[in-house]
Amino acid sequence: MKKSKPSFKKRQKELARQQKQLDKQAQRRARSEQKSQEPARSDGEDPDLAGIRPGPQPLPAEWSDLVERDPSRDPSKGDA
Repeated sequence: MKKSKPSFKKRQKELARQQKQLDKQAQRRARSEQKSQEPARSDGEDPDLAGIRPGPQPLPAEWSDLVERDPSRDPSKGDA
């Protein structure tokens, strides 16, 4: 029986897989270095929740013009 040689495509696929692994390792190292350089949070506050108060939040700036043009929210009409 003859064994076939690995094809060129198979070799290229293996090289691409190895390169992808090396790239991922480099990204992991960069992330860990970045995390180690960040200052430690002493207040224990979650940065995603910083500045948020309980209750309704103000609308983002890009939505403010929609509220101004909405006739159903016209304060001059009054609900009473």
